[in-house]
Amino acid sequence: MGAADRGRIRAVIVDCAIYRDGRRRQGPSDIVVALEEARDSVDAFVWIGLHEPTAEEFDRVSAEFGLHPLAVEDALKAHQRPKLEVYDDSLFLVLKPVMYEPEGDTVSTGELMVFMGDSFVVTVRHGEGSPLAEVRRRLEAEPDMLRQGPTSVLYSVSDAVVDHYVEVARELQLDLEELEAEVFQPAGGDAKNTASRIYQFKRQVLEFRRATGPLGGPMERLAGAGVPYVAEDARPFFRDVSDHLTRAGEQVEALDRLLSDILSAHLAQMGVRQNDDMRKISAWAAMAAVPTMVAGVYGMNFTHMPELRWVWGYPAVVGLMAVAVVGLYRLFKRRGWL
Repeated sequence: MGAADRGRIRAVIVDCAIYRDGRRRQGPSDIVVALEEARDSVDAFVWIGLHEPTAEEFDRVSAEFGLHPLAVEDALKAHQRPKLEVYDDSLFLVLKPVMYEPEGDTVSTGELMVFMGDSFVVTVRHGEGSPLAEVRRRLEAEPDMLRQGPTSVLYSVSDAVVDHYVEVARELQLDLEELEAEVFQPAGGDAKNTASRIYQFKRQVLEFRRATGPLGGPMERLAGAGVPYVAEDARPFFRDVSDHLTRAGEQVEALDRLLSDILSAHLAQMGVRQNDDMRKISAWAAMAAVPTMVAGVYGMNFTHMPELRWVWGYPAVVGLMAVAVVGLYRLFKRRGWL
């Protein structure tokens, strides 16, 4: 590998370190040397973090670590569902970190790929919101955990992503309570804006479900036996991650069901309000129809009209119309139409 190739690889490497006996040893600039040093020691491994590498840049990394071409293709293309793939020389885990933006009450997702094999971990990040920096700091403060080797990185990354799911679900629950109060407030609010917010919220929950739902299978596999490169004594830790994921999934399902109920209630309220409006319109139309009908009869210019030559005929007809309108008004008011 030439100097130019090494420079291009270093450009996408966020961090590279060798961990020996639970302690960080800064890795050499050449990833080949770093991997050789890690494999020369039984208690060491190298962890390389990459951010959105190009195909050319990642080809050099994948060639040195022997990563499977199909996994490399998935890591470069991104837009993958959470999954776990086991190959001859490594395993490949796809995670989707979830980010919550309080300013716009929106949920967005990134992508995080983890390659793990003999004495190495390669993480590839797409988008923002990755917990890798915090995970690395926390692990470096826990030498006993780091002594578990690459498995400790796989577990810690998975645990950080899933724990954040629970936090985001809690934030969404608070937003949903505010939306629910808006729907059921006496004034009713802006119906069009409320419906739009409900649909937008549904889309946020759907985006969340795309991250949490497919991850259940991979976590169950990691919690079980027989997964290569995963230490057997790490199974209880992955079971804990799986339990947290189940709880986050249940919260997301509850949010989705409650949103559907709120939407149904909102549409029912809209129907009731429309019926009320139609009753009011019908009542006012009925009150306007009575004097219009009477006046229409007297406007037909017939020679023989009732009380046409009676001096009190005009006031009597006007009074009759007024009495009829007042009677209808009281009737509709008593029945709740007005």
